[in-house]
Amino acid sequence: MRGTGEGQVAVAERRQGGTHTALDIEFLPSSGRLLPHVESFYLCHVDRASIDGVERVDLGQWRFFLDGSGHVTFPDGHREATMPVMVNGPGTAHWTYHIDGPFRCFGLSLRGIGWRSLIGRPADQVADRLVDAAELFGPEILEVHDRLRALTTLSDMVAAIEPMLLRRLDSARRIPKAHLAFLRIVREWAASGDPTIEALYDAMESETGMGQRQVQRLCKEYFAGPPNHLRRKFRAIGAAMRIYQGASLDEVMGPFADQPHLINEIKHFTGHTPRALRDGIDPVLAVTLENEKFHFLPDVIPETVDLGGR
Repeated sequence: MRGTGEGQVAVAERRQGGTHTALDIEFLPSSGRLLPHVESFYLCHVDRASIDGVERVDLGQWRFFLDGSGHVTFPDGHREATMPVMVNGPGTAHWTYHIDGPFRCFGLSLRGIGWRSLIGRPADQVADRLVDAAELFGPEILEVHDRLRALTTLSDMVAAIEPMLLRRLDSARRIPKAHLAFLRIVREWAASGDPTIEALYDAMESETGMGQRQVQRLCKEYFAGPPNHLRRKFRAIGAAMRIYQGASLDEVMGPFADQPHLINEIKHFTGHTPRALRDGIDPVLAVTLENEKFHFLPDVIPETVDLGGR
């Protein structure tokens, strides 16, 4: 949450039927060789028998369900059961979930480079679905899951998984220089305010010689959609963050055609209307919109980005 120090616990609460549901999330930023690949590690705990929530659109997540299980309902309406260890591909819109708790989850928020080096599948092939991590990493990942279940602190969990992550990096194919340039240019493009698609194409052609088709392909490979969809995500999540943190609709209206457009886009990507962002917000969404250490697409929007232009 805003002002929360690195590694501290962020707590969000909502009132349901006269009772409070406490959500505890602790974040720990990555370091060393993992820094370019993993934005942060987190440990989430909800001490409740039944949890229903909404998850905003985001980049890829790698999650270990240590306690609890349930299902996710994706934007097209199809439902998938959770797995002990799973990878969430980058989403195209918000989705909903139900968990039979108590719930405890250890996870990794992946940067764009980390998606390529640690997961190794084009993002658009796994968008809006859950991938069984055992298919990606083999039986070793289930052994890691068993070890994590016996641990209680986030720092111990990170220490337990780091050796496997580093081995994965050592065996991964080197990321082409043009792809690294693409990710940097997308970051700069996103931070420019209300970016145009043409500006992205021009920057890529000028620096890398890539044409529009190549840029579109890389956007799908890393972010699960074409540049225009990525722009819509930036715009909607940026506006949602500002509204949740106190901005009026008029203050965030600039990049949108009109108020219905603003409302529809925020609802599409967060599952909430602007009014609901301040009244009855899902506690997980609240933490990710308030916490300055947990920006949307962290490899793309740097922590120093000025959200005033969104």
